[in-house]
Amino acid sequence: AGAHAPSGAHASAGKAAPMPAASGGPSRVLHTSSSKLLHGMGGNVDHPYHLINGRLPSAPSVFKAKPGDRVRLRFINAGADTAYRVALGGHRMTVTHTDGYPVEHHETDALLIAMAERYDVIVTVKDGTFPLVALGEGKGTKARALAVLRTDNGKSLPSPSVHPAELDGLLVPARKLVPAESVAFSDRHPDREIRIRATGNMKRYNWQFDHQSYSTEHRHPVRQGERVRLTLINGTDMWHPIHLHGHTFALTGIDDVGTRKDTAIVLPHRKLVFDFDADNPGLWMLHCHNQYHSESGMMTVLGYRK
Repeated sequence: AGAHAPSGAHASAGKAAPMPAASGGPSRVLHTSSSKLLHGMGGNVDHPYHLINGRLPSAPSVFKAKPGDRVRLRFINAGADTAYRVALGGHRMTVTHTDGYPVEHHETDALLIAMAERYDVIVTVKDGTFPLVALGEGKGTKARALAVLRTDNGKSLPSPSVHPAELDGLLVPARKLVPAESVAFSDRHPDREIRIRATGNMKRYNWQFDHQSYSTEHRHPVRQGERVRLTLINGTDMWHPIHLHGHTFALTGIDDVGTRKDTAIVLPHRKLVFDFDADNPGLWMLHCHNQYHSESGMMTVLGYRK
C-alpha cells in the first residue's frame, strides 16, 4: 500500500483573514499558524482540503490487509506549503528509508514530513480498522488528511476528525536516522565550503537567499570530483525545506549522524549543514520547497566549472 500526503483535509487550518481576496474569493492567507515542532509558523496558506491519494477524509482510500501482515507504506509529501505529522492509529512504524535511501531500522509513533520528503516504513498489521492520519503541522486540528487500513470487510470508517494517540507520541527526526552502511558517505574532508543565508519575512514576502532573488546569472561554483560542504543559515522567522537537485547529501551538522537525504528542514534561526559529492556536472537548483517561497525568489544555482 502506498500513502501519498499532498496538500489540501476539509475545512480551514487556523483562521484565515475574513476579508475576501481581490478576486472576490476567500482569503487563503494563514494568520494564526503555530507549531512547536517547527519553532514558529507552520505555513502561510489556508488550504481548503488536505488529501491522501487524492481523496477527502470523508471518503478515504481504504487499504486491505490480513492480521499479522507486514506492510510497507511509502509516504510522499507532495504538498506546496504544509508539513504533515503522520501516524497510523494503533501501530508503531519502523522507518526503513528516507528520500529513497536505507537507514538502520528505527521505531517511531509518528513522522514529521516536509514538502518533497519521502519516508518508507513497515508495520505489522493488527486486527481491526485503523486510521492513517496526516495532520497539517501548525495549521489547526481541521487541517488533516485520512486513509484507512483494515483487516475486515466492514463498512464503517473512522471519523474524518479522528486523532490517534500516536500523533502525539514519539517522533524521530530525520537527522537521527543512521544511514545504512551501503549508502553512508566516506569520511572525507570537504574540498570546498559554501555558505548561504536564507532571508526574508512574512510582511514583505520577500523570501530570498543572501537578500538576492533568483537570477540565472548568479551561480555558486563547484568542480567535478569535489566533496562540497554547504552551510545554510536560516536568518528568517520561518522554517524551510531545502532541496538540492541532481545530488543527494549527508547531514553533517552538530549531532547529525550522516543521514542521506535530498531534502531537509532548517528551523528558524538555525543552520543546516550537509556534504555532497560533486559527481553530476551541470547546472542544479538549490531551493526552498515551500512552493510560494521558491516562487518569490528563494532559489539559487550550483554550477560546475570546467
